[in-house]
Amino acid sequence: MYNNMKIAAIVVAGGSGSRMEGRLPKQYLPIGGKAMVVKTTEAFSRCGYVDSIIVVADAIYHAKCEELLRNSGIDAVLAVGGKERQDSVFEGLKTIPPDSDFVLIHDAARPFVSTQLIEGAIKSVVEKNAVVCAVPVKDTIRMMTGNKKSVTTDRLLMYAAQTPQAFEKNLIIEAYRKAFEEGFYGTDDASLAERAGYDVHIIPGSYENIKITTRGDMPAEREIRAGTGFDAHAFAEGRKLILGGVEIPFEKGLAGHSDADVLAHAAIDALLGACGCGDIGTHFPDSDSRYKNISSLLLLSEVAAIVHAKGFHIVNIDICVIAERPKIAPYRLEMAKAVANALCIAEDRVNVKGTTTEKLGFTGREEGIAAHAVCSIQKNQ
Repeated sequence: MYNNMKIAAIVVAGGSGSRMEGRLPKQYLPIGGKAMVVKTTEAFSRCGYVDSIIVVADAIYHAKCEELLRNSGIDAVLAVGGKERQDSVFEGLKTIPPDSDFVLIHDAARPFVSTQLIEGAIKSVVEKNAVVCAVPVKDTIRMMTGNKKSVTTDRLLMYAAQTPQAFEKNLIIEAYRKAFEEGFYGTDDASLAERAGYDVHIIPGSYENIKITTRGDMPAEREIRAGTGFDAHAFAEGRKLILGGVEIPFEKGLAGHSDADVLAHAAIDALLGACGCGDIGTHFPDSDSRYKNISSLLLLSEVAAIVHAKGFHIVNIDICVIAERPKIAPYRLEMAKAVANALCIAEDRVNVKGTTTEKLGFTGREEGIAAHAVCSIQKNQ
């Protein structure tokens, strides 16, 4: 409610989205992990001035739309749409609560509408009775005059209409009834109000409030995944201590089938986990003689190839070495560089750090070293 006026919002989601050339209508395609209709309707649900929301969906997808909204916790009433957008809006107008004073009409295909824009439309319509969000056109507009001739229009007078468009309830209902009685179909709600003799006022829209019409309008979305890895090795006499591919002066090394590089092993498991490819034991079993005393950085390079083969690239990896001794700090930059080279990524995408367990546990008793790694990978375009 705004100034004791009840506000209804109609979200039009009844189109087939034929220009998207997809299996699903565009309003059900995901944006930011949410179906477009959900993302759009949420903007109105967040607005404290909106008292009721009506979502108009195609009959075929009515149940799907209802389920998506319910699972998202959105309180909305569903109406069944018609053949054309104008038919769908009229069905929505029939569904709004009778005590509504003003109506906002918005296309589900504009999922980036902001709360600020919605509130601005509400405040303006209460004063002016009929408003349309619009933005000044950026390009020079030419108008055809016939016989392939054209003239330049005054760009300063040109605006691109958007939604939401907002109206006093009885005004827009009358405009729609008049249009249907006369068999007229307009391009938007404002054109019907204007045709019925009402003044329609322009209020500032937003260039971010784009309409999704074709596949090219969809924001580029790439899947991002995270993975974790943990490994631990006991100290062993007569072996070199290798961490992150760097030989560290110490009286003992680590026991293992390979070079027992616990840092690299944790990184391997994190990356394999992120791309859903098992673990280090699956790919490099200690029963295979090929990996006897092998450099774990070579194995790490193979894992990077697995990640790439799955269509991902490595965004970053953060590795923590847990050891009472030796101290990790003097070697952390060298280890990070070696890991980055093995993964073929920039050094600033690899972080290596060390910590102790304050004398607790097997690492605290200096029986061995453990490492934990966290990584993120992103699907390639």
